[in-house]
Amino acid sequence: MTGTIENVEDILLDSLEILGTERVEDPGCIQYGDLVLTVAPKANTLLADHLFSPALLLAERIERGLVEVAGRSIVELGAGCALPSLLTATLSEPPRLVVVTDYPDDIILGNLRSTVERNEKHFRPPCVVHCQGYEWGKDASSLLHLSENPDGSRGYDVVIMSDLLHFHSSHDALIHSLSSLLAKTPSARVYVAAGTYTTRAVCENFLDMGSHIGLVWESDSGTSGQGNEDEDKGDIEATSLWLGTRAIAGIDATQLGVRKGMCRWWVGRWHIPDIKGAAVDGITVV
Repeated sequence: MTGTIENVEDILLDSLEILGTERVEDPGCIQYGDLVLTVAPKANTLLADHLFSPALLLAERIERGLVEVAGRSIVELGAGCALPSLLTATLSEPPRLVVVTDYPDDIILGNLRSTVERNEKHFRPPCVVHCQGYEWGKDASSLLHLSENPDGSRGYDVVIMSDLLHFHSSHDALIHSLSSLLAKTPSARVYVAAGTYTTRAVCENFLDMGSHIGLVWESDSGTSGQGNEDEDKGDIEATSLWLGTRAIAGIDATQLGVRKGMCRWWVGRWHIPDIKGAAVDGITVV
């Protein structure tokens, strides 16, 4: 299945040639504004060795102020090189806490920790950044401990999920983690992005599971996140204009726009009366 994703991303990169631009290969080192990020060496089937387009889409939305982060707590699951979450730590009004997580593998976590340390000088106070290994669906107590507020409440104001939906079999674990980590407050949000190489049906499976535990979705095509195929795809010409302002080494605005236009996004929030006692596949929101 790894090969399938890589082949589709290759098709996307090849499509740049159709627009009269050069094919873009993701380098081992990515510079996004002041951030210098690295991707892990080939990491078996865990896909931590790419900067996929959904991370760029979320980063652009963060730059545009469309993700509320000031003074909030943020956790990113399956972070890879952690572009969206680390970008929030560099904003003039940063979150109070950023926790970047990925599969507890020495190579993957070693790269992620190095990335955090390399960019620490760019993080704005009072933001604190932590890096932790975490396998989806497992006990999240250590992550929740980091999120603890002065009043003793736990949970993250923002959960970031960039390009994690492709494997249908992982949805149960992702929903379990999301229900554990996202604070049970009206203002808590989960930001999800996926490439169009993740099929509409697979995305809808995840969205349906989220709805069953009390989440309400807003999408790039409306409030439900589930329209007809044309709505779900969106207007490629309208959506593919790159609106970020930070320089990205080696990728021009046209190339960035193509990659942005091949993504979908959703924002989830709790429908508060529904969240307590909801259950799906044995997962109960408490």
